[in-house]
Amino acid sequence: MQIETITDKGNTTVKPEGKLTVQTSPELDAAIKQLPNDICDLDIDLSHVDYIASAGLRVLASVAKLTTLRGGKMRLLHPDANVMESLEMTGLSEVFAIER
Repeated sequence: MQIETITDKGNTTVKPEGKLTVQTSPELDAAIKQLPNDICDLDIDLSHVDYIASAGLRVLASVAKLTTLRGGKMRLLHPDANVMESLEMTGLSEVFAIER
């Protein structure tokens, strides 16, 4: 899995690419946990993720909790139809801020 992190003018975006499965989700989790503690708001660009398993959804939930504890927020950007379907089926589409 490729993961790009971009910080620009105080805004941090993490851009994973590929499938978020039980094998690859720990990579995303580790990449986010390596970010400085002063980052409160985080965008996760899902435009290049074509599948998300429950392990990937757990990572997103964990990140959302972390950003909330830091007084910030997490946004999911541009999920494709398959990822959006998973978010809707689990009810997480009502919990996460999603920008299509």
